[in-house]
Amino acid sequence: MMTPTTRHFNGSHFQVTEFILMGLPGIYSWQHWLSLPLALLYLLALSANLLIFITIWKEPKLHQPMYQFLSILSIVDMGLATTIMPKILAIFWFDAKSISLPECFAQIYAIHCFVGMESGIFLCMAFDRYVAICHPLRYPTIVTNSFVFKATAFMVLRNGLGVIPVPVLAAQRDYCSSNEIEHCLCSNLGVTSLSCDDRRVNSICQMIMALLGMGSDLSMIILSYAFILHSVLKLNSAEAASKALSTCSSHLILILFFYTVIVVICVTHLAGRKFPLIPVLFNVLHNIIPPALNPLVYAFRTQDLRLGFQKVLLTGIKSK
Repeated sequence: MMTPTTRHFNGSHFQVTEFILMGLPGIYSWQHWLSLPLALLYLLALSANLLIFITIWKEPKLHQPMYQFLSILSIVDMGLATTIMPKILAIFWFDAKSISLPECFAQIYAIHCFVGMESGIFLCMAFDRYVAICHPLRYPTIVTNSFVFKATAFMVLRNGLGVIPVPVLAAQRDYCSSNEIEHCLCSNLGVTSLSCDDRRVNSICQMIMALLGMGSDLSMIILSYAFILHSVLKLNSAEAASKALSTCSSHLILILFFYTVIVVICVTHLAGRKFPLIPVLFNVLHNIIPPALNPLVYAFRTQDLRLGFQKVLLTGIKSK
């Protein structure tokens, strides 16, 4: 019997026309209880990142490259969270599990694009701190508004165009049997695992994309901070060294969390057959916790930003 999610194909088997996102493996009966914390995280991510963007845009004192990159990061974070959370909440609240193939492949593209953009912006911020600490006299001539624009444009083009092969290859697979994905979102490996033909090219493509993108970003970030640490250790004043490192602390916290979770996802994916819930849950959290965490880390650790928040909020209250 042919289901609404399949159509007859070549007279011998069925071709999938939509996927069913089952949710979190093993806890389908009570996964809706997770919708409240996830919804709160989503609202926090949207409101906090929007506040950061508005504050940096309105406060002239924050029109510096470091904060400009942070405002770009806030846009990327809002995009990443919005790519997955509305559909996840729809699954938990309204049992809206079906997703068309084009929508699914578009989500794969958006996730890879935004995650790659976040990694790229972290690299730009690391370079900004490297020049500020290691070459302070040349900083105004190197890290200019033009540099911020060109670096951002490069990251947009690199990730916007570079990840296209991932969803394109996924769309070329033959989905002719099961259409149920043990996930809350369309992940490349989760979707292609349902294909009836050879999917090794998809796995190889994703590995190459990860190495060329986030792998190269992480390598250059590590190199930048190695140079920063070397320069700081050469300072004669402990106070000057502490001040130099304090300007990097927020950035380092976010980088460590971002890449650590990616490593954990890769490791837990290997154990996915035995404990399928773990990699799926980490995958979801990796796409929502960083967008919610990034503004909080910078807000608590950056005085200029805190003062900007207060000014914007007070102005908003007075205008009412």
